[in-house]
Amino acid sequence: MYRKILVPVDLNEPGFADQAVEVAVWHARQSKADIHLLTVLPGVHMAIVSNYFPKDAARQMLQDAQLTLKTFAETHIPPEIARYQCVTEGKTWTTILEYAEKINADLLIIPSHKRSGLDKVMLGSVAAKVVENAPLNVLVIKPQSHQDK
Repeated sequence: MYRKILVPVDLNEPGFADQAVEVAVWHARQSKADIHLLTVLPGVHMAIVSNYFPKDAARQMLQDAQLTLKTFAETHIPPEIARYQCVTEGKTWTTILEYAEKINADLLIIPSHKRSGLDKVMLGSVAAKVVENAPLNVLVIKPQSHQDK
């Protein structure tokens, strides 16, 4: 059914991607699929952004994110499931879709915030933009309400 499952992980929000990865693990077990975790950092190498950081800050940020994502993968994905981690930078939703195409993913499982309509208009929604523009199947995982727990 699925061979490569991509799950974007926002390392700035601990616990945010946990349920999406749990669903990815279930699908990976059913299909003997690989799980690819992706973290997208903001464009720290852009000239306007890099002027505000010390020279080594971007490299250190990348290394820290790689270590954090590796630890996240080891914690949430059982060793019998093939897993891959990638940390890159760019515009979040476009980078997710470019990476999905690069690895030839056939399922993208993305967590989504529970936001009001006004928040979505003002802030935009990465998940909504991914769903709108994705050429592959996308499963959006909504956060559980406190009543569901």
